Amino acid sequence: MRYVNRITKINNNEFYSEFFEDRGVNYIEQYDTPILQYPTPRQISNLDLTYHLWKVGDRYYKLAHEFYGDSKWWWVIAWFNKKPTESHLSKGQTVIIPRPLEKVLVYYEY
Repeated sequence: MRYVNRITKINNNEFYSEFFEDRGVNYIEQYDTPILQYPTPRQISNLDLTYHLWKVGDRYYKLAHEFYGDSKWWWVIAWFNKKPTESHLSKGQTVIIPRPLEKVLVYYEY
């Protein structure tokens, strides 16, 4: 889902010439960095929000597995909370789990 309809770009910057030479290529193809749209207040009001108190041992992937049934959706929780990594959270902070996942992913599209 994250890579569906993603724009790719050719990187042939001479800064990477040694990298290209080592791999026997003239360029690499990279995904363009997406611009993620955050849900509007109206969209958020249409979601079910579960509040989780962050504790020692918590990880995004564990929460994703618990609430979405698949740990690969960890980034949805990070994106929704505007906390890109677990190191951006402290014990006792509230993390919001938006659901249902299918609706959240529609709002994610860029």
